Amino acid sequence: MTRKVLGRRASFLTATAIVAHTIWTSAAPALTYPLYAQQWHLTTFATTAIFAVYPVFVVFVLVLFGNLSDHIGRRETMLIGLVFSAIGSLVFAAAPDVDWIFFGRAFMGVGVGLSAGPSAAAVVEFSSPHKAGQAGSATAAAQGLGMMAAALIGGALIQYAPLPLRLNFAVLTIVLVGLIAVTWFMPNHTASRAAGHWRPRVPSIPNGVFAVFVASTAAVTGSYVLGAMTLSLGAQVAHDVVASSNALVNGGTIALFAIASAVATVPARKLTPSKVILAGGATAIGSSALLAVAAVQHSLELYMLAQVGAGAAYSWLLLGGLSLINAHLPVTHRAATLSALFLVAYLAQAVVALSLGKVATYSGLTSAVDIGVVTIALLASVTLLLDLVRQRSAFRRSRKAQGS
Repeated sequence: MTRKVLGRRASFLTATAIVAHTIWTSAAPALTYPLYAQQWHLTTFATTAIFAVYPVFVVFVLVLFGNLSDHIGRRETMLIGLVFSAIGSLVFAAAPDVDWIFFGRAFMGVGVGLSAGPSAAAVVEFSSPHKAGQAGSATAAAQGLGMMAAALIGGALIQYAPLPLRLNFAVLTIVLVGLIAVTWFMPNHTASRAAGHWRPRVPSIPNGVFAVFVASTAAVTGSYVLGAMTLSLGAQVAHDVVASSNALVNGGTIALFAIASAVATVPARKLTPSKVILAGGATAIGSSALLAVAAVQHSLELYMLAQVGAGAAYSWLLLGGLSLINAHLPVTHRAATLSALFLVAYLAQAVVALSLGKVATYSGLTSAVDIGVVTIALLASVTLLLDLVRQRSAFRRSRKAQGS
């Protein structure tokens, strides 16, 4: 019996849904951290360690399997990743103690590590003809929607439904099972298969794109560090600033980040990647300063404004970085190179989350926020500098080529 296959548009939407799952899966436990801390008497470092286990395993998988879908196809690799994510979510739903939480988080990390590069590549490859440049916008918007779903659906279930530690993850598991079923009908499409047999190896960078890779990776890393602050400390910061124990209210403040992230892709679509990166870097610096002031003054208004700015910066840095590198990648190394980019971003995310958790535990939440703000401002500044150097280098090469 012939397997029914999705068309291009349905496959594009499925790929963007898989991109959204990578953030929903990452963010799903964010609002349960205070509940875990209360029930199991955990420190802030312990709850941020729960978050950080995820990017650690993402990095581990990207190192070994970052080029897998270039050889066996996007569909097969994404299916394997979704199964691991669903198992991790199911473990969270049934976890009797914190040890199971770490175990489930590891499964989530493996699932996202297998899905991140292939889904981003599939969004490019299933884009409408002559509109592949919009793939970065679709990827950034999907990540914003994934975070929004985690914050609002999770917040509502935790606050108003029974089983606050479990039902959120049970619903996510059902969503992932449905996504697995739809992904099964995607064509096993890869724009151009890499030569030779697959073997585990560290993701590599094709010749001629190193400068673009560095600038793009810096931008995406900056966006992921912004996300790490929101997802690892967001619930605690919201509780402290907003002074609310309502999970939906606190989730709503995190959702501001996600909503701004999704909306910010709209005006950026017609801009060049460099202009989008410039907007993201400048906004990241400004929103970080606002967050520091909000934490000191316990100002809800400033905190909400900072979340909106951070969400826009997250989206613009991610969109600019992905659009820049997608425009320069050879199709035979697309997933492997994107995996290398995500490897750096997720590794930075893990280091920042653990470091801020350690600071918050021993020096207080305000100190952790201050250090996070300085880190983001430095990353944003470095990103802007690297892209400026890349542009000047490209300009000189262009002038030299014209002269010859």
